[in-house]
Amino acid sequence: MSASFGLSPEVVRYLADVNPAEHAALARCRAETARLPMARMQISAEQGAFMQALVRMIGAKRAFEVGVFTGYSSLAVALAMRDMHGQTARLLACDVSEEWTAKAYEYWREAGVDGMIDLNLAPATETLDRRLQAREAGLYDFGFIDADKTGYDSYYERGLSLLRPGGVMVFDNMLWSGAVADPKDHSADTVALRSLALKARADGRVHVAMTAIGDGLMIVVKR
Repeated sequence: MSASFGLSPEVVRYLADVNPAEHAALARCRAETARLPMARMQISAEQGAFMQALVRMIGAKRAFEVGVFTGYSSLAVALAMRDMHGQTARLLACDVSEEWTAKAYEYWREAGVDGMIDLNLAPATETLDRRLQAREAGLYDFGFIDADKTGYDSYYERGLSLLRPGGVMVFDNMLWSGAVADPKDHSADTVALRSLALKARADGRVHVAMTAIGDGLMIVVKR
């Protein structure tokens, strides 16, 4: 979402003031996306800064993303990886929308990271399966999942296979604007998010932390 769940406008402005300044292409992406009808799909600036910090902490050089939208999250990750590894860093971007990813490509090109990003316009499960079949299991450092919620479990399993031990995967919208805490909400998306949270908590393959950053980020570290 475009601002973290539950934060006042004053706190959002404060976070913008104390976080590192956005790259110009990130700022333009955020401002222009805010004017679109689907603006709520954009992650917040403070979430982008947090993800960049995670990428730096693990020294990520190879990442994947499921759900690109207009490209803010992929651009934030690519910029952080480029700072550490130059143009040798790589990001696999999965989406099905030619319209939204065309906008993303403009921002990637403006920031000079377009050559680092491999955009695949196809169902993400198909793209990830192709990478696994190409023997890329265990070769990725970081993953970000922000797509159809009922598909989260399938992305979780494929993402874990792609990650190296110690790699990190982040799932967006895990609070679903608070719906996951409403016992009366049995919608498919809400049920899928609750189920994944419980699955990850009990999964011996990972360490997990659920946070209230953005609309809820679940951070998964592969053992």
